[in-house]
Amino acid sequence: MGDDLVVGQPRSGAEVRVAATVPLGSPPTWAVSQRRLFDVLDEAWRVFERRYCEPDGRLAYRDHPMDRDGADDFYEPFFNWPALYLLGGSSDVLDAAKRHWNGVTAQLTELGLLKDEFDRGYDWFHQGESLLFLYGICAADPRDPDFRERAERFARLYLAGAPEGNYDAELNIIRAPHNGADGPRPGLGEEMDAFPPDADIFHPYGLPLHDVPGITEWDDLGDDVKARTMGEAMRERLGRGDTAINLCATSLLTNAWLYGNDAVYAEWITTYARGWLSRGRDLGGVLPDNVGLSGRVGEYHDGRWYGGHYGWTWPHGYHTVGAAALIGGMNAAFVSGDAGFLELARLPLRQVMEQRRPGVVPETEMSQRRPWTERLADEAELPVMLYPHRHGPSGWFDFQPMQTAFPTWLWWYSMEKGDAEVLRDIGARSGYDWARVRAFRDKEEAGHEAPWLAYLNGDNPRYPEEALAMAAAQAAHRLALIAADDERDIEDIHWWQRKNPVVTEVLTQLTTGAPQVLYNGGLQHARLRYGDAEAGRPGLPPDVAALIDHLDDRSTHVTLVNLSPTRPRLLWLSAGAFGEHRIDRVTYDLREDGHPGDPLGYALPVPATKRSSQSVDGPRLVVSLPPAHTIRLELDMTLRIYPPRHQTFDAIRPSENDA
Repeated sequence: MGDDLVVGQPRSGAEVRVAATVPLGSPPTWAVSQRRLFDVLDEAWRVFERRYCEPDGRLAYRDHPMDRDGADDFYEPFFNWPALYLLGGSSDVLDAAKRHWNGVTAQLTELGLLKDEFDRGYDWFHQGESLLFLYGICAADPRDPDFRERAERFARLYLAGAPEGNYDAELNIIRAPHNGADGPRPGLGEEMDAFPPDADIFHPYGLPLHDVPGITEWDDLGDDVKARTMGEAMRERLGRGDTAINLCATSLLTNAWLYGNDAVYAEWITTYARGWLSRGRDLGGVLPDNVGLSGRVGEYHDGRWYGGHYGWTWPHGYHTVGAAALIGGMNAAFVSGDAGFLELARLPLRQVMEQRRPGVVPETEMSQRRPWTERLADEAELPVMLYPHRHGPSGWFDFQPMQTAFPTWLWWYSMEKGDAEVLRDIGARSGYDWARVRAFRDKEEAGHEAPWLAYLNGDNPRYPEEALAMAAAQAAHRLALIAADDERDIEDIHWWQRKNPVVTEVLTQLTTGAPQVLYNGGLQHARLRYGDAEAGRPGLPPDVAALIDHLDDRSTHVTLVNLSPTRPRLLWLSAGAFGEHRIDRVTYDLREDGHPGDPLGYALPVPATKRSSQSVDGPRLVVSLPPAHTIRLELDMTLRIYPPRHQTFDAIRPSENDA
C-alpha cells in the first residue's frame, strides 16, 4: 500500500478482512435500482459533454458574461461529476471532470473573470458554488500534483500577509464582500452601478437597502436617477467591509489543510470562525451579517447587525447566512476537533425558529413561493410551518418552510441529542408529510433530507426504492431536455446547470450515509467511503451496491451486495470521507451450512447463519464479496479520532478466501 494511504493515521485495522458467506438469493430491488442508476449516469454525462462542450473541455459559449458575475455558472454544470466518481462511477468521468475544469478555467481566463486560475474577486455565495467542482476533484484524486498545487495556492490568497491583502489579521476580517485573486475589490461591479440590472431576477427579493432617501418601493427604481442612487448606495454600503457569507471561504483553506494538515490553514479557519462566533455572542445570540473596515458591526448600516451583502436583508437571508454559518462552524470544528464551533450554526437557526408561524405557501408573500408550491405539490394548500428568512428595519419577513438541509447537516455532524431534538421538532411541526419522496430537482440537487431521515428513523422503509426511481427519472428528464434542445448559440449562462443530468444526492445518502453537499461551498463528508480494492481507486466496485440503514454517534449499519453471478469483488470500507473515524468492531452473519445446497432441490435454499464479530481498531477494513453474495455489517465506531486527510485507495491482492 502507498505511504500516503491514510497519512498520520494508525495502520492497525488496514488489513482486517471480512468475507461475505451468505448467498444473495433474490436480489433486493434497491440494489438492482442502485446499480442501474450508476449505469444511467455513466451514459448521461457523456451525452451532456457531446452536446455542450468543446474538445478541450470548455463550454460552447460565444457571448460574454457581466463584469464580475458568471464564473460560477461555467463550473456549476460539472459540480457533482467528481462526486459520481467517488461514489463508484466510471473511471473516465474523473478524467472528464479534470478536462472540463481546465477547459472552463482557460475559457474564463480569456473572458477576464479569472487571474492565475482563480476568481478575480466576487462574493462567496457564488465562489462557494463554483469551487465545489475543485473540492470534488481534490477529494477524488489527491495524488494529482497539479490540483494539490492549485488548492494550496488558492488557500494562500487568504492568509495573513498575502500580497493580495484579502485578510486583515489585526481586525480578523476579510476586507470586502468581493474578494479573490485581485484582493478586496471595492463595490459590487459595474453592472450594479444602476440597480437593478435585471428586474426579472431581482424583483422577488425587493429593495437591497430600505433606507435610501426617496426610494421606498420597488417601482421607484424605474426612475433612472433613483436606480443610480440605489446603485451608489449599494457600492458604498454593501461593497466594502466583511460579510457573513465570507465564512464560506473556510472551505478553501480546509481543502488545502486536508492534504497535509498544515497548522497555518487550521489556525486561520478557527481564528476567522471564532471572530464571527464572538460577535454573535456579544450581541446576545444574534449572528450579524456585516462588519465595517474598522472592525465594528453595523458600521455602514447605522449600527444595525443586519443589512450586509448576501446577508439577513438581501437577497436570500437565512438561505445564505445559515449556509455560511454552518459551513464555517463545521470547518472550524473539523480542523480543530472542537465541537463548540458548531454553535456558530445554531445561532441563526435559533433566530428564525423563535419567529416561526403557520401559514399557507400560495397565500404567503415570499421570495421562493413558486419553488415551494411546486415542491409541495398537492400539499401546498395545507397549513405548514413557516420560518422568517430575512430581517429588515421593519422586522422579520419572507416567511418560508425550513430548508431541511441546514438542521440535518447540523445534527449529522454533531450527533448531539439537542440537535436531534430540534430536527424532530421541525419535522413534527412541518405540516406536510416528511416521509414522502417528492419528484423535484433544483441546481443544488438536494432537498430530499426529510424522507431520508424518516427512513433512518424506521418510518419510511420504501425510501431507497422510491428515491432511486425518482433519481433515475430526474436523470432521464434532463436527457430528454438535452435531446429537445435546439439552441445553438447559448447566451444564458445558467442554461447548462438546468441540463446537467448527473444526480448524486440519493446515492450519497444511501451509500455514504450523509446528506448532499452544501451547495454554497461545503465539503462532502461521509460516514463511510468505499474503494475498489482490485482497481485501486475510490468508489464502489462494479456490480456492488451499498445501503446504510442506521447511523448514530457510535454505530453504522450497512448492507453490501454483489449482484454479479460470476465475478467476486473486493472493496475497501473506510470510516469517514477523510478517514477520520475508527471502526472499533464489526459484527455480521456467517453461513453455517453448505452452499449451494442439494442440486436436486427445487426451492432456493435458506442458509442457516450465526453471528460473528471481530475487532478492527482502525479506520478501514477489506470486504470480499463472492459472486451473488451479500453481507450486513454492524460497525461499532468512534467518531473523529484520527487526523482527517484526503484519501487514496490502493489495489490489493485477493487472498485465497476472497474467491
